[in-house]
Amino acid sequence: MDFTGHFQAGISNLLCIPVIFMLLPLTTTLDNGLAKTPPMGWMHWERFRCNMNCTDDPDNCISEKLFMQMADHMVADGYRDAGYEYVAIDDCWMTKQRAPSGSLMADPDRFPSGIKALADYIHSKGLKLGIYADMGTLTCKQYPGSIFYLELDADTFASWGVDMLKLDCCYGYEHQKGYEAMSLFLNRTNRPIMFSCSWPACTGYNTDYDSVAKHCNTWRNYKDLRDDWGTVYDVIDYYGNDSVGFSYVAGPGNWNDPDQLIIGDFGLSYDQQRVQMGMWAMMASPLFMSVDLRNINPQSKALLLHKGLLAINQDYLGKMGRRVWKDRANNLEVWVRPLMGIYFWRGSFAFAFLNSNNYGGPLKIQKSLQELGANSTAGYGVTEVFEGKVIGKYMPSDVLTVEVNPTGIYLVTAVPLAG
Repeated sequence: MDFTGHFQAGISNLLCIPVIFMLLPLTTTLDNGLAKTPPMGWMHWERFRCNMNCTDDPDNCISEKLFMQMADHMVADGYRDAGYEYVAIDDCWMTKQRAPSGSLMADPDRFPSGIKALADYIHSKGLKLGIYADMGTLTCKQYPGSIFYLELDADTFASWGVDMLKLDCCYGYEHQKGYEAMSLFLNRTNRPIMFSCSWPACTGYNTDYDSVAKHCNTWRNYKDLRDDWGTVYDVIDYYGNDSVGFSYVAGPGNWNDPDQLIIGDFGLSYDQQRVQMGMWAMMASPLFMSVDLRNINPQSKALLLHKGLLAINQDYLGKMGRRVWKDRANNLEVWVRPLMGIYFWRGSFAFAFLNSNNYGGPLKIQKSLQELGANSTAGYGVTEVFEGKVIGKYMPSDVLTVEVNPTGIYLVTAVPLAG
């Protein structure tokens, strides 16, 4: 089909979209049994962006080679065994035009084997493949959007063996109806495809979070992270404010997504990397690394594989941690997350003490356990998480005193003792 044909078809589809949405049984909810704990994997976007220059930069451009190499390292370096299972493609993988049939196509120069072959390779490693599309007329980098082709794209992804779809919202409209429709079409493929939405990121304070949680496994609801402390803390603060109450809809199968992990990249100090990993664990966030696994430094790798942090993140109770105290004058705050999983007794907690200052020295925070909601009369065994150091037994009235570095975190677990 020539450009004129595409244009005429687009106009026709545009006029029909409201009617199509009205005819769909959009009360059908996502029913894929996935993401019972926050999903984990690797995604290319923050680290590799939209690098398409495979001539001059063949090792870092968005190509099948890059994703195959990352899959290899996820297996060889222990990430898969730690729970990181998705290898996720973001924007810029497509051709600029759809096929004559209307289907999306991978760029033949950068993905010469095609997405189906890439999915087969990823699956052979015991991993899952994620892919990107957009619920608008174009993707954020102006590749073909999916708004007129939701059912076709869902069927195409399923036929390729895709295991996860990140559906962005650039150049879009009718966001709620569109995301609900794609949820229905993914269900109809009969393939379990984990659905990552950007719906709240575009609808903001007007988001119907109850509907989001019915139709999406994860959802972006704030700005994209960049490789710097300012944006990391801004996202943490947004989640701490929780001004529209999105923390209450998080739970098994449905997770707020504050964006990718930038641990091991260039912009964060070691303390700041600890903050991101610790707070993403506290917030029950999806953990999608966006780092060059071929050249990651040992400290960053150890954080990403830290068993204590992953145990908090993957806790079966699925309760998102919440900020319970903030000293705005001194930029100190405390977060609490209830825990109950294979690593923790029922009634356990994680407490995060955060110092967001980027100046000065360490500051003290003092809180009794009962101030933080821990009231077991038998007391608690308290352990510092990053170093695994046992602090000791604390009764609810005992005061826990911690010292927190600037742009740093002190993270503990409190496990109730037998009465």
